[in-house]
Amino acid sequence: MTDPAPPRPQLAVSAAIFRAGRILIVRRARSPAKGAYTLPGGRVEFGESLHAAVAREVMEETGLSIAILGLAGWREVLPASQGGTGGGGHYVILPFAARWQAGEPRLNGELDDAQWRDPEALDGLALTDGLPEIIAAARALL
Repeated sequence: MTDPAPPRPQLAVSAAIFRAGRILIVRRARSPAKGAYTLPGGRVEFGESLHAAVAREVMEETGLSIAILGLAGWREVLPASQGGTGGGGHYVILPFAARWQAGEPRLNGELDDAQWRDPEALDGLALTDGLPEIIAAARALL
């Protein structure tokens, strides 16, 4: 069973994590964006800083420790009822550029695959909207 969509926009963060010239992409195991490759991340908790949220979400979803480099833009996912592809939810997502520090991907139940990929070699994969542009902006911060 999925949770009902919150009645207002939700703030979320994600991390474009780079390691030896490769980016970590993960595949969503459930909605929203089930089956699509994206960046690890999730909702910011009340009273939590953005950097703390991104580090926590990456640790929870992948078991990785990261060094956050900076903000790499923003994305807005609108509910399908407003012409978006976000199902019932409305999300404002702040992606951060980050460097891998330690650990190997250990996925939680929200994800079912993780790959370290060349940022230029994502063709043929189902990606969340705007992912190549976010990766390019994050790469510029390295």
